[in-house]
Amino acid sequence: MKKLALAVVVTMASSFCAMAANDVSKSPPAAPYEQVSKLVKLPDFLPGMGQLFVNPATLPAGPFLAYDHDGKLVSTIYMLPIKDLNPDKRFDNLAVPGGNVDHVDVYYNAGHPGVPEPHVHVVLWHVPVADEARVAK
Repeated sequence: MKKLALAVVVTMASSFCAMAANDVSKSPPAAPYEQVSKLVKLPDFLPGMGQLFVNPATLPAGPFLAYDHDGKLVSTIYMLPIKDLNPDKRFDNLAVPGGNVDHVDVYYNAGHPGVPEPHVHVVLWHVPVADEARVAK
């Protein structure tokens, strides 16, 4: 009986550790995510987007994790190259590491450091519209 109880405790502890390692709700997220401003010439905080982190292996599309000034996750952003938005290319099973999505914004961007070609930002907001102001400035 003691061995069974120990096995349950060990299993639960390892599950909690795995969940904590995958938790992206607070900045900075664990590896393989890296701060975008340390990868390319961009500010640490981008007004309207927040502080961005990305797994470099997923560039240029992402997902990029966006945090407010308090280090709380506000959105997951995909940057999809315009040239790839055609019948020959698909973006299937896009991950949403931040969990629940409140609403989605999609807009054009002509390019910037890190993703220099024209692309579309697909912003999966994890906060209500009223809370978008947390990354406005």
